[in-house]
Amino acid sequence: LKDTICELNGIKRCNNSDQCIPSDLNRQTLPPYTCICSKGPRSDYCEQEENKINLSFEENFHLLETILIHFIKIETTYISKRTTIFKKISSMKESVVISWSDPSNRILIEDLKQNIYFIDSQDAAYYKVNLTKQAELSDRCPHINELFNKTIVDYHLLRRIKYYHVPCQTLSFNFPCFHDDVYLCFCYDHEGQRLSDCFQFNHTMKYDCLGENECINDGQCFLIGSKCTKKATCLCPSCSYGGRCQFTASRFSLSLDNILGYHIHPSISLINQSNIIKTSIALNIIFILIGLINGIFTMITFKNKKLREVGCGLYLLGSSITTLIIIVLFTLKFWILIFAQMSQISNRSFLNIQCLLLDYLLRIFIHMDQWLNACVACERAITIVKGASFKKKKSIKIAKFTIILLLIFNIFIFIHEPLYRHLIDDIDEDTNEKRIWCVVTYSSSLEIYNSTINTFQFFTPFIINLVSAFILITKKSRQQSTIQLKRNFKDILKENYREHKHLFIAPVILVILALPRLIISYISKCMQSSNDSWLFLIGYFISLIPSILTFIVFVLPSKFYKKEFNKSIVQYRTTIQRRLHIAS
Repeated sequence: LKDTICELNGIKRCNNSDQCIPSDLNRQTLPPYTCICSKGPRSDYCEQEENKINLSFEENFHLLETILIHFIKIETTYISKRTTIFKKISSMKESVVISWSDPSNRILIEDLKQNIYFIDSQDAAYYKVNLTKQAELSDRCPHINELFNKTIVDYHLLRRIKYYHVPCQTLSFNFPCFHDDVYLCFCYDHEGQRLSDCFQFNHTMKYDCLGENECINDGQCFLIGSKCTKKATCLCPSCSYGGRCQFTASRFSLSLDNILGYHIHPSISLINQSNIIKTSIALNIIFILIGLINGIFTMITFKNKKLREVGCGLYLLGSSITTLIIIVLFTLKFWILIFAQMSQISNRSFLNIQCLLLDYLLRIFIHMDQWLNACVACERAITIVKGASFKKKKSIKIAKFTIILLLIFNIFIFIHEPLYRHLIDDIDEDTNEKRIWCVVTYSSSLEIYNSTINTFQFFTPFIINLVSAFILITKKSRQQSTIQLKRNFKDILKENYREHKHLFIAPVILVILALPRLIISYISKCMQSSNDSWLFLIGYFISLIPSILTFIVFVLPSKFYKKEFNKSIVQYRTTIQRRLHIAS
């Protein structure tokens, strides 16, 4: 409905097609209406454009991902108005654009480590300005602890403040500001002297939207605007996501979503992505090639019926299959994440299925591979212990049963993971970029269970490997010492160790390679910021190495296995040449 107060003779009172609300007729107000500006308060008629600052950062400026921007209005002796907003800093962008409309004449930024930097100031309030500034290390406002000796710092405030002109006079001419726990002081020129002007500044302000904090999980609430146009935004702590910090991702099991997600930019082509994305793509391709070669070569070796006459052959054939499955799952996980974050894949049902299954299956088969390696070591020890009474057919039956049992065991021991996996939507209000995250949220009891299972799955196969190698070498040495009576048992033991030392070395190397994954899962509840991504990415890729080393660890050190592999390669080559000859 048209209102004569808001629209007179076809002319709208409020500018820019903003909303006009008539005032109560019983109350005489000037003007008799209120303009609600779509882009926040600017003036009574919404005609004033917002102030903008294009802020870049010095090359050596080590900034956290989020900064607080303080817009303050300084009168003669006090700060009459202070507005604080926050801004997330993209790793891909060299600068950030900040808009504001509240009256102010000084701009400061603060990182989450409470380092304050001076950006700009002027006598009058900013009005329709478009600034371009660079934050530099020299613009930091140090604490008085860095400027005065302990004697002066320990003075009472009224006595100590008398010395506050000294830093402005003795330090660099461009020295901008400093602060204590109560005051924020600016240096200025007065009749040829450098003096300080100090104002009370609350360094421990609670950002809770004036007691109406809608943010959860300890998120900080910031109000942008005034009156009817107030808009609450939430600054989430680490491990929390969402417009109201309603989603948490603690103990995310080292998922690629959390490691690489924020580094993938939807509006940029693959070739222009950040260095960490290019590095991860290169590593992905290398791991795929090595994994496929390892899996195929191992499978070629143990498809030989002669090697599958005992359980060891079946375990290693199973290991080659799990290696290929791990590579396929890892490839799918990596490229689905890349294309989903680049908005090339948007089917929510598909993304939900891969969120539920890929990491879950990847976890099952990585641990399955470790157990199969332990089974190989265990059977070798049993072969030596039983000697002539070792039965090959029984060994094959036990191996088939064990492989099935291990698969069921790993499926059920991690069954909780897909039940607690889900997708969340995260929209960047500045860029309007939408991200879809796959996160896993555990209760405290499930976190304890998950940690216990991780530790068990990590150390048990390793211990089985070492104990089996020890039993094999000592038992074989004792058997030889009963026959070779003239030889010393220690000499025989040393000889057998030299012959079978790879049985000790291999599991130790594998456990060292898998160790980063376990360490990171314990020392960090989740990734504190995307600046930690390199550490997590290295840990993630290193933890995959044991799964692609089956051929190197088990086939190459064994003369028998290597001989059979060469025979199989010759047979395949002959078969291929024969078929090509027939085809021609």
